[in-house]
Amino acid sequence: MSESMLKMWISIAGMGLLILAIGLILLSRHKLKGFFSIIVSLIAYVSLFLGGIIILYIVFSGPTL
Repeated sequence: MSESMLKMWISIAGMGLLILAIGLILLSRHKLKGFFSIIVSLIAYVSLFLGGIIILYIVFSGPTL
């Protein structure tokens, strides 16, 4: 697998984590209460952080040939 294809799959994983974070944050704020809301929010913010780090890595790693 070429470096370009690997970066594409990594960036898709990062975007998936960001979309998952959006869904989990909305779920925890509007549908859940109490302990489950805290756990889902924690998972959402961790996935938001990891997705952001992955996307920053892909953007700042530069172009591939």
